[in-house]
Amino acid sequence: MSSKTNNPHIGSSLEELLREQGAFEETQAHAIKAVLAWQLRQAMDEGQVTKSEMARRMGTSRAHLDRLLDPENNRVQLDTMLKAAHAVGRELKLELV
Repeated sequence: MSSKTNNPHIGSSLEELLREQGAFEETQAHAIKAVLAWQLRQAMDEGQVTKSEMARRMGTSRAHLDRLLDPENNRVQLDTMLKAAHAVGRELKLELV
């Protein structure tokens, strides 16, 4: 018998594995923040909005905006994301599923 057939994770999903290891919520939060940062950067690029202009529109500093755009920094407040979305003419939608 091969070692693959003895592996209890064969056939399980990544979500199941992360839940078993207690890392699902942290991983999900990181992924959500990374996607939001990417979408915000895309919206800025589409609208040709510089970081300086974006910070001005949000009423914040460039350093604060850099933290918001950093996919590794998952400490962001909801009101900050709302300001950022509105600054590029977008809406932020959240949903509990």
